[in-house]
Amino acid sequence: MKKILRLFFLYILSTIFIIPSYAVDVANGKLLHDENCLRCHNESKYVREKRMVNNFKQLHERVVQCEIMAELMWFDEEIEDVTAYLNNEFYKFDMEK
Repeated sequence: MKKILRLFFLYILSTIFIIPSYAVDVANGKLLHDENCLRCHNESKYVREKRMVNNFKQLHERVVQCEIMAELMWFDEEIEDVTAYLNNEFYKFDMEK
């Protein structure tokens, strides 16, 4: 029984360190967007009638593409932050990828 409890305890401890505890930071997304994205285009792109982005997955893919093209070298969390900011501010998509 002690061995089972010890293994269970080790399992719990290991998951604490393995599972990332990251939530999107919309304020950071706005900061990154304003510092980087507005160099290439203005916000009118997000509110035009014939948008190229029609769901959350496409929005996320577009942010990834822009990050690569602009050679920003963002972490995945920063891409998530910018995607969340754009979605909250302009798109209002269901956040399913």
